[in-house]
Amino acid sequence: MTKLHRLYDEQGQSPWLDNLTRAYLRDGTLSRFISQGVRGITTNPTIMAKSIEGSDAYGQQIAALAAEATPSDAYWALVSADVRDALSALRPIFDASGGGDGFVSIEVAPDLAHDTARTISAALGLHASINQPNLLVKIPATAAGVPAIRELTKQGVSVNVTLIFSLSRYDEVIDAYQSGLAAYASGGGDVTTVRSVASFFVSRIDSEVDGRLANIGTPDALALRGRAALAQASMAYVLFSDRFSNAVWRELAVMGANPQRPLWASTSTKNADYPDTLYVDGLIGPETINTLPESTITAFEDHGEVARTVDCDVEGAREVLASLARVGIDMEAVVTELERQGVSSFSESFRHVLRTLEKELGGKDAT
Repeated sequence: MTKLHRLYDEQGQSPWLDNLTRAYLRDGTLSRFISQGVRGITTNPTIMAKSIEGSDAYGQQIAALAAEATPSDAYWALVSADVRDALSALRPIFDASGGGDGFVSIEVAPDLAHDTARTISAALGLHASINQPNLLVKIPATAAGVPAIRELTKQGVSVNVTLIFSLSRYDEVIDAYQSGLAAYASGGGDVTTVRSVASFFVSRIDSEVDGRLANIGTPDALALRGRAALAQASMAYVLFSDRFSNAVWRELAVMGANPQRPLWASTSTKNADYPDTLYVDGLIGPETINTLPESTITAFEDHGEVARTVDCDVEGAREVLASLARVGIDMEAVVTELERQGVSSFSESFRHVLRTLEKELGGKDAT
């Protein structure tokens, strides 16, 4: 039994793969990951751009699209084809788990991150065109994204809420999901068919906070390096546990509603001085997901520890966050900057792949 299997069987955590490439679909790599315990797949515009630009597996489809497709049309055709194949590969897990796992995520265009109406329209379009029950459409947890999450949930659409950095925004995301479910139920919808995950980005918090601590430079500040991300995630898990056990949730649970599981994203270690399984070993707990790049899976299988950790020291996590405030770290400023960076990075990846496709399609306008 692999450690990925043990995460699920012993700890109730679902390991997902944070990558999707056409080569993996064709050469058996994805099937091997599934046999090793992977129970879902996440993607984002950066992952898909690297896949399309780094492989010749897309050449035949691009050539077939060249006559009529714009670069944007071509991008969605390429990505949707890969997602459909991945959905088929994971459908047995979806069915066997009663819809608990076996999901593949596809993200709306990142340039819609601050446009509620167009985000809703794009998400509905992706769900309609792909039309598989184990599809999750990713919506960024921006100020404009939150009402889109509520409206999509109200319409019975399953959503992966991405780019969550702050506890306050996470609280809003939970509100959007729960109120959307209540509205769906009041309109006669079957809430048992709706699924959602809330993707809390982890390692990027340490990357940003550590730089600020280094600038402060005091011994107390430097002693806090590498501790912010796990503390923040631990408190997010406490928030999840509280909000999905209160009276509001119990009314929905009676109807068969599914909790919106926390998903730990960005869990590869960015700082070589930290353990390479830091954001796996430290975030294990029931009803959670950890989406892992290949290198982190390899490291975890080699020397990771399978034990419940995400809420083993809640008071310690609170103290870390309090200590960060005392030395001058403004976490609201940190998470605001990280959200800006996340949207900007995905947008640039999206624009870059459209420019690449524009060339391959013979110079058609990328818009």
